[in-house]
Amino acid sequence: MTHPKIQSNTIRPCLSLLNFVESFWMLTNHSETAHDIIVLPDGRFDIIFSYSSSEPYNVMLMGLGSEPVQAKILPKSIMFAVSFKLLAIEYLLNMKAGFLLNQAHFLPTDFWGISQTDLNDFENFCKKISAKMLTLIKPDIDSRKEKLFKLIYSTNGSSPVKELSEKVHWSSRQINRYFTEQFGISLKAYSKIVRFRASLKDIKNGKLFPELNFTDQNHFIKEIKKFSGVVPKELFKNKNDRFILLSVLPKE
Repeated sequence: MTHPKIQSNTIRPCLSLLNFVESFWMLTNHSETAHDIIVLPDGRFDIIFSYSSSEPYNVMLMGLGSEPVQAKILPKSIMFAVSFKLLAIEYLLNMKAGFLLNQAHFLPTDFWGISQTDLNDFENFCKKISAKMLTLIKPDIDSRKEKLFKLIYSTNGSSPVKELSEKVHWSSRQINRYFTEQFGISLKAYSKIVRFRASLKDIKNGKLFPELNFTDQNHFIKEIKKFSGVVPKELFKNKNDRFILLSVLPKE
């Protein structure tokens, strides 16, 4: 990140976790003041382990976001987190998470055997929590779901529901019922979030026009504003590194 007081890092998961985990990430605020941020929808669930000079150690499960949210990185704080792909909700976390749309839920402070002392070393944290997750993956994953998510991610959410339905041999109606019950959102709405997130990479590199399957420039601007609260030009400027998801993306 470009902000001098905020340190960030990202580590990719091992091959065995690739269907379930998008990344591990950490953020640290070394300063005595809070850093105002806007959290953008990114199509992920997160489990965040954190503490600060004013808040005790806690563990929080963050649901899917469908709108921008104002937040703060607290002074003298540290956050280590796991960002999950949707398949993990059913086959790793073993839950339905529709109630978590735009919500957060506190987990026990001893969740998965991680403690505050594990937040001293990011690489060791990733190794420890990866070993735990590998023991939790449920067998007999539905091949339709596995293929569906691979298609959504590989096409950056640009494939219509009907096309996805045909490719995975699963009816659109059943897919949408599954999404609504499991994640609290339709497949079409989720795909728009995935497409928005994919657009951030282009916006960070100054491409303020549609690269994916947006109808036209107006459609592109409308969708970006819907999920970020601002037009692409303002998002590109990213004043004070407030759009945290954009800040941590590498610039090409």
